[in-house]
Amino acid sequence: MRALTCATVAAFVCAVSTVETYADWQVWTVAETRRVLRRQPAEEGRWVNLAAARNEWECFQVLMRSDEEVAGVRLLPADLTGPDGAVLRASDARLYRQHQLQLDVGTYRNAGFKPGWYPDPLIPARHPKTRLSLPAARFRAMPFDLPADQTHGFLVDVFVPTGTPAGKYRGTYRLVDGDGRAKEVPVTLTVWDFDLPRVSTLQTAFGSPADRMRSYYQRRAMQGKERGLTDWTALHIRCADLLSRHRINATPPAGTVRPEPMADGTFHIPQRQIRALQSFVDRYHVNAFQIPRPTTVVKDPDRQRDTLRAWLAAWDQAAAELDRPQVTFYMYLADEPNNEEAYRFVQKWGRAVREAKSVCKVMVTEQTWTRKGDAGADAAWGDLHGAVDIWCPLFSNFQPESAAERRLAGDTIWAYTALCQRQPTPWWQIDWPLLHYRVPAWIAWRYRIRGLLYWGGMCYWDAVDDPWTDPKTFGRRDRDPRLVFNGEGTLVYPGRAVGYDGIAPSLRLKALRDAIEDYEYLAILERKGLAAKAEEALLPLVGSWFRWERDPAKFEEVRQRLAEMIVRGQ
Repeated sequence: MRALTCATVAAFVCAVSTVETYADWQVWTVAETRRVLRRQPAEEGRWVNLAAARNEWECFQVLMRSDEEVAGVRLLPADLTGPDGAVLRASDARLYRQHQLQLDVGTYRNAGFKPGWYPDPLIPARHPKTRLSLPAARFRAMPFDLPADQTHGFLVDVFVPTGTPAGKYRGTYRLVDGDGRAKEVPVTLTVWDFDLPRVSTLQTAFGSPADRMRSYYQRRAMQGKERGLTDWTALHIRCADLLSRHRINATPPAGTVRPEPMADGTFHIPQRQIRALQSFVDRYHVNAFQIPRPTTVVKDPDRQRDTLRAWLAAWDQAAAELDRPQVTFYMYLADEPNNEEAYRFVQKWGRAVREAKSVCKVMVTEQTWTRKGDAGADAAWGDLHGAVDIWCPLFSNFQPESAAERRLAGDTIWAYTALCQRQPTPWWQIDWPLLHYRVPAWIAWRYRIRGLLYWGGMCYWDAVDDPWTDPKTFGRRDRDPRLVFNGEGTLVYPGRAVGYDGIAPSLRLKALRDAIEDYEYLAILERKGLAAKAEEALLPLVGSWFRWERDPAKFEEVRQRLAEMIVRGQ
């Protein structure tokens, strides 16, 4: 959700783009990373000004409000025409209506929370995979009856394909009501003369929505609330496709790759499985692949050292045959080892794996330093140096100096968020500003953090009956009534409510995709030897995980500067 800002654009907007009232129907647009709530009054400005590289998505919001009900509202896309008749086709744009959730209780520690209706789930106008019209369902994108005295909106996603000529593209979207009365939304998109790579630089480990949905559908079928689902293959494909379009790593179906024990004590992964993984990696632009924990085949890494190494050797061979060097093979060895027993487990298993010098990396959700307390390890337990390849601390537990030491030792740093940590980091619940999902990628690049992790498979819906109406997806209210976390563990919604089996995106997911694309701008400059210039532009925005710019427009300005550096090569 981005916009170019400059004096000439501002002057033009002020001159021709003020709010127009037609039968008390007000329309405006937002192209920066912020959420517009139902109670918010109308703003000024309908002219949309975007910019993107090739192979990049850009989105904007079309908002509306009226003193009286407006029936049958539809948003109609338009071709954007550019240099020498080049076209970004309207049929390739993806349109969504923003569905709103009523939040009556704020997320724990959100002192600034205000009750109200918050937009987050996105109802697609067409099937996200087939692009066909959706059948009647509980929710539909269009036509939409706009209630009086309420703000509602659409979101538009525009993709710039590889090969698109650089330059300005223009067109006019139209918001039309049931009587045919229309409001025009002029759109300009500047295509910059460079491409984002197909495979992202920033790695992600967000789990498998398809696997999580299996248990969700099975539970609801047993309760008699919904029919079950039998075509799991189609579900996996739909989930992988949506994740790929948002630059998040998709997870192959369980069992796609599985080492088979041989009579001579070795392990073997069949060629058909390697080919299946290769096809999946290429189709969905995967850059990190999680293998099972070694505890699935070995009980003691010291006594069964040869078996462990034979099992790892099978993965090494698979990685060599896959021949996709951008893909990191890793095992999620331990989650938050916060007691001595867990530390001893990581020390024993992690060092045994690393001694085998396998391509398979050991990842642990732990900070790079030790301290006594509930958020870290007791120093008396020793450290995990030599047992971990990929350190993944909480945002709030990241320590720059310690992380830099581990990077110099050859280790990799990721980061993750969960619930609301004590320090004010970019928390990932619905009632925090949407910018919280964009900021982490900028902070990550500053500290050369190479991956982001999130729990729940992006769809932790177990705590609610219907995530489309109940935002309290995680809570510990049995311990303390204040322990509510709106939208925690979720970034997507069950697609059946909008007409298909799969997942529907959210405003938060769009902001996160924009963040991953922002990281790519910085990574391109780093590869060009211009990291110092990129840092100079970035530092005013992000000081640390506890200090960052709150104005989303500032990120747009710096992003434009980064693009100009890339185009100029200096």
